[in-house]
Amino acid sequence: MARVSTQTQSYVELCKRSAVGKLLPDALYVHVSALGTLHSELQILEQQARTATPQAQNATLVKFSFNKPQIVYLFYPDFDADAHPALQSSIQVNLKTLEAGERDYSTTDNPPVLHRKETFVTPDYPYYDTFTWLTMQEEVLGLLEDSRGIGFCNAWEQRLRDRTLVIHDHYLACPIQTGTKPTQAKPKIQRHKAAIARVTASKPVRLAVEAGLFPSNTTYFDYGCGHGADIEYIKRLGLTSVGWDPYYRPDEDHLSADVVNLSYVINVIEDTAERREALLNAWNLAQKVLIVAAQVLIDDRTRGVIAYGDGIITSRNTFQKYYEQEELKSYIDQVLGVDSIPVALGIYFVFRDEAQAEVFRASRFRSRTTAPRIRLKVNKFEECRELLQPLMDFYTDRGRLPAVEELDQDALRPLQAEFGSIKRAFKVILKATDAGEWDAISDKRRNDLMVYLALSHFGKRPKFKDLSPTIRTDIKALFGSYQQACTAADLMLMSLGRTELLEERCRQSAIGQQRPNSLWVHVSAIDQLDPLLRLYEGCASRTIGRPEEATVVKFHVQKPQITYLFYPGFDKEPHPALHTSMAISLRDLHVRYRDYEQDNPPLVHQKDQLVTEDYPGHAKFTKLSQQERKWGLLKDVKAIFDRRGWERCLTEHGAELRGHRVVRRRDADKP
Repeated sequence: MARVSTQTQSYVELCKRSAVGKLLPDALYVHVSALGTLHSELQILEQQARTATPQAQNATLVKFSFNKPQIVYLFYPDFDADAHPALQSSIQVNLKTLEAGERDYSTTDNPPVLHRKETFVTPDYPYYDTFTWLTMQEEVLGLLEDSRGIGFCNAWEQRLRDRTLVIHDHYLACPIQTGTKPTQAKPKIQRHKAAIARVTASKPVRLAVEAGLFPSNTTYFDYGCGHGADIEYIKRLGLTSVGWDPYYRPDEDHLSADVVNLSYVINVIEDTAERREALLNAWNLAQKVLIVAAQVLIDDRTRGVIAYGDGIITSRNTFQKYYEQEELKSYIDQVLGVDSIPVALGIYFVFRDEAQAEVFRASRFRSRTTAPRIRLKVNKFEECRELLQPLMDFYTDRGRLPAVEELDQDALRPLQAEFGSIKRAFKVILKATDAGEWDAISDKRRNDLMVYLALSHFGKRPKFKDLSPTIRTDIKALFGSYQQACTAADLMLMSLGRTELLEERCRQSAIGQQRPNSLWVHVSAIDQLDPLLRLYEGCASRTIGRPEEATVVKFHVQKPQITYLFYPGFDKEPHPALHTSMAISLRDLHVRYRDYEQDNPPLVHQKDQLVTEDYPGHAKFTKLSQQERKWGLLKDVKAIFDRRGWERCLTEHGAELRGHRVVRRRDADKP
């Protein structure tokens, strides 16, 4: 590291001898304006930490930790204005690895608050005297006694109420009792407090990048960028990236861009007309894609907040409009006159070009395929394999032969020169491979298109001319006509209403774990299921987008419902614990979310049944299940449903787990 190490006594001594900052037993806290007055070695250390996160430039305080090699950047957006500002977020930088982690306090109803603000700054700070005067008043009245008891917002406000005091600006006062019930004033909404200081990109922007919406030369504009983390993230991809925010970047221009991001903005605007205007303004700037994200209601809408307008006001006076998932989509579609695409819960993409939108929709239902193996040695094939490879790659990708214009000219010319035509070249490939495997790829692509077209029935099914040339050619080659493709898709969609057929397909599935009233399948295997089951799950994911954190999908057979299960330790833990679940009723598209207590959560057993044979851990999972059946550990599935039951079962059998192996406990034979 630099010339000083946090492990040495000198580091702590330098902090303790500092004439600036608030010194506590475990750390020194310094306002960013006072960093230049610190000892040079502490400045060097902080400058190194600053390289780990571009958001450090927006921090309010810097915390030099004594007990571990860490510097923490603390964000108090209202440090000057609020007498006791609330902590909005923090970024922790490990000084050994320079890795950064973040913690968000903006949504909590009881954030940490500051006292004695003058101790963080230097005497020449513009508000030093104001801060000092407030502290003197509070000390005289005993408000700062037992400082540990007033470190959080609720406790501090309770202490003020107990002493019958209020704070106006930075002055203490007694509340005036008029004897009449005052009218409730319209709260002053402080929208900027809802902005989160991030180290990494927000989820909406990250999903857009993963979806391939940022090819080279793409321009990006962030409408309501907050602290600007997404702007910096896109810049690091080598792209033009700018943004505007009414509080943090009010002087920046509104610029048109290929991709415009309006994430978690409309839900913090309390005025409905202004909310609509923001959505329209962002759409007018978007040349190709608009990203829209907002808070979505999935549980109790009144917990810890007060109602205001058509949303809620948190205890920090930040307005939050919580939408139902379908309500949010309807709002976007009605205001913009579009058919927005749900990507995840509360996150939508809106495409300017309809053909591009349909390409994206179709891509979400494409299954995995691999090229057939070479089975016979054919001289002509061996001689020309390099020429034939682009043709095999195309067929594997699309399930059909390419049109002449679809192959790169550098690949097409030598192919035509050698074989005369694409069809003749493919005949050579068929001699060396199994034709049935190529037909299976075509069937997969046909099923992919049927699922895509069936789900388009719920919205505005695109006209044939609105599809991309590639998808139009796919449909002609695999179905003969668009009408035939839509008819096949609609027939499959209609069959979803037959509960007995769905149950039959679930019970016949070679993939997944059979349960009494459901089929459980790992998300990696969804695209390998029967097309009717893929459509069943698609009816849920078309509404909310498949949750990014989902590990297992539960197909209910007695009622129209899909449940997404989150097992964060699925790959590493032999019997992973259920963390959360999200159930979507297909009757009314109502979303129910549930957290599971981690002291005794439900467990999943026989993981090998949930995945396909090509899953990275399948062999290890299978061997564990075989061992457990041999030990008799899986006989009573109800008894081992949760962690305590499973641990009791292991104890009764004298067994324990070491990784994905069952071994006898060392003390099993002892009395």
